[in-house]
Amino acid sequence: MKDLTEHFVAGGRVFDGNLLKVHRDTVRLPDGTEGEREYIRHPGAVAIVALFDDGKVLLERQFRYPNRREFIEIPAGKLEPGEPHLETAKRELLEETGYIADDWQRLGVIHTAIGYTDETIELFLARGLEQRAAKLDAGEFLEVFIVGFEEAMAMI
Repeated sequence: MKDLTEHFVAGGRVFDGNLLKVHRDTVRLPDGTEGEREYIRHPGAVAIVALFDDGKVLLERQFRYPNRREFIEIPAGKLEPGEPHLETAKRELLEETGYIADDWQRLGVIHTAIGYTDETIELFLARGLEQRAAKLDAGEFLEVFIVGFEEAMAMI
């Protein structure tokens, strides 16, 4: 099998934001030439498919500024430093929706945009839902709603 590895030569961070860290590196390509790579470092995130006993799904409607429009999403959020993925999922589900779950299952991982970021989103299934009180972060605005599974699939 051919070695396709690109090796770091020089470079580093060119932007250090609260969420994103942008890098520009010079790399040695498999044929020995050099190329430039720009990419975003991201702390990682989780997303939760919250499923009720009757098969309905918990969704959110939220405005996303980069796209200048509202999106329908499953509950999700970024990892805090050192926080395990499952703990992030539990925290985000409660904060955003006001629900807790007594049954959690890891579904897998999504690499969101492999060409320019290292962001990964760990997916979880949450069952045994019980409503509590939402605790949205400052500056976070969203609407939580419940739809049938078939309707949710049609929305996709």
